[in-house]
Amino acid sequence: MTGSEVPPSFRLAYVPGVTPTKWVRIWNERLPDIPLTLVAVPAAEVFELLRGGGADAGFVRLPVDRTDLSAIPLYTETTVVVIPKDHAMAAVEEVAAEELADEVVLHPLDDTLDWERPPGQPAFERPATTEDAVELVAAGIGLLVVPQSLARLYHRKDLTYRTLTGTPESRIALSWPEDKTTDLVEDFIGIVRGRTVNSSRGRKPAPEQSKAKPPAKRKPAAGKATTKSGGRPVGKKAAKGAKGAKPGKPRGRR
Repeated sequence: MTGSEVPPSFRLAYVPGVTPTKWVRIWNERLPDIPLTLVAVPAAEVFELLRGGGADAGFVRLPVDRTDLSAIPLYTETTVVVIPKDHAMAAVEEVAAEELADEVVLHPLDDTLDWERPPGQPAFERPATTEDAVELVAAGIGLLVVPQSLARLYHRKDLTYRTLTGTPESRIALSWPEDKTTDLVEDFIGIVRGRTVNSSRGRKPAPEQSKAKPPAKRKPAAGKATTKSGGRPVGKKAAKGAKGAKPGKPRGRR
């Protein structure tokens, strides 16, 4: 390797709430010689990171601007409401959005759900981050509606969450710059989609060289026989008659 060559590597971005452990493990099993670097990035910044070359691909939250980015939707998250453990809603397993009408519901600036305003009563100020909003729920300021993965990420012992119906859901996708669909990106797409290592999709395998077949042996045609020692062909009858024949004197003319 010359000094100008850069060894191959793969940079994978991921937004809060996504756990890429499973896919990273498969990558390391299949491509042990190509290191994978994880890049944690806020949801609001991940697209600029991809466009700027800060990562080869990333787990993002939809929607994605398809003008210059490709995306493969992967799964949809359950939406939950984060509440104190002693809240009345903690007694049920599921809550309808209408039941939050009289509650103060926090709306952080980095909200990941596709709505203008969550249900319930708005707080006086919007928290800067989801993590800040969780702290305010613990302080009794209000409730918080988020994807379930974020409720787990910022879990506190004094808080719990319940499934919330009638609200938008967050969808996770794998995204990458459309004009930079490299072989390594194709490899990772195959891993995320569950393709086997021998799958024909994803990176195109190198074309196999066709093996030359030996020429077929020709069978003697009917009526043909072996050749004489001189190489000239003889007929079957001639060959049969010649076997064991004794040379005689030439007949004279009558």
